[in-house]
Amino acid sequence: MMTTLRHWILMLAALVLATPAAAFETSAKGAYVMDVTTGTVLLNKNADEPLPPASMSKLMTLYVAFEAVRDGRLTLDERLPVSEHAMSYGGSTMFLNTRDRVRVEDLLRGIVVLSGNDACVVIAEALSPDGTEAGFARFMTRRGQQMGLTNSVFQNASGWPAAGHVMSMRDLALLARRLIEDFPEFYPMFAETEYRFDGRAPANIYNRNPLLGLGIGADGLKTGHTSEAGYGLVGSAVQGDRRVIFAITGLETAADRARESEAIVNWAFRQFAQKSIARAGEVVAEADVWMGEAPRVGLTPAQDLDTLLPILGADRVPANVVYTGPVRAPVARGDVLAELVLMPDGLPETRVPLVAVSDVAAGGFVSRMRTVSALLLTRLREGPEGAL
Repeated sequence: MMTTLRHWILMLAALVLATPAAAFETSAKGAYVMDVTTGTVLLNKNADEPLPPASMSKLMTLYVAFEAVRDGRLTLDERLPVSEHAMSYGGSTMFLNTRDRVRVEDLLRGIVVLSGNDACVVIAEALSPDGTEAGFARFMTRRGQQMGLTNSVFQNASGWPAAGHVMSMRDLALLARRLIEDFPEFYPMFAETEYRFDGRAPANIYNRNPLLGLGIGADGLKTGHTSEAGYGLVGSAVQGDRRVIFAITGLETAADRARESEAIVNWAFRQFAQKSIARAGEVVAEADVWMGEAPRVGLTPAQDLDTLLPILGADRVPANVVYTGPVRAPVARGDVLAELVLMPDGLPETRVPLVAVSDVAAGGFVSRMRTVSALLLTRLREGPEGAL
């Protein structure tokens, strides 16, 4: 009997080196770019570092508000009061006052298009477990953790500078994806270029997203800026069958943010092509089986596997199959036995589970004796160090 399990790395002969893609050089302090269609991460720069998100954290306030409307805890026509606390906020606002009772739909547009800090607080106080903005921030933090936002802590509803109010770029991109996929009925708001609320804020009627209207498929999501955070953007764009989501922060000027964001979108769509790597059920490797009716079992991805590859040499990619083995019988079809590690040059590696393509029953007496005999012969050939 083996006392330790061996770690195997098998090279897929059919997948070989690709021409490397030019990495995108960004001046952002943190950046994360993802192709949603394939799940391929195209750029990761300090993506898991908690950073001040400024108004980009309003996306979490919007997510919680959209959930409340979907669940019936708010209605779009419901009118909410404006507190002294909400009215006290400066920066980007809807110029609300305590005499107002504002429709939820107006507040949502006021947050999405106008980045209204006061609108965020009105929503927050309406949905807070204790009626306060601070209570809503604690609720947002817990809800974010449930969603997988592991590097996000909220101190307020608007992203107003506050110690400990942080999000990572990966968290922001994940949140953007959830907004797009979970609330298709609300997502078109993010592409609206202007919103004139009640004629009272002529200085604040335009969406600050610099990508809207450029003809590159941009349809969201949210800008952010404070002196501490710098200039940032959570953006998304669609071209053909592909959607790209990105989050950047720490740019020095609004012009830098606009140039960097447009360059990221163009790079993501122009420098990569979607390719099929393997189909579900297609055997891409084999794993050795210990004490089984068969000595090996085929490995296949559980689902069709597509990824993005650099345009130059996009038909090929280096890959490893990694597993701990031999795998002990019995093996059931669909058991996860290994990982396929794709390593496109110029891109982060991607790990995909591989499953058994068929059952392998535990071997009978003859099969077991054959396995043990083969192991003994191998150890004897290896000499004293290899003996049992």
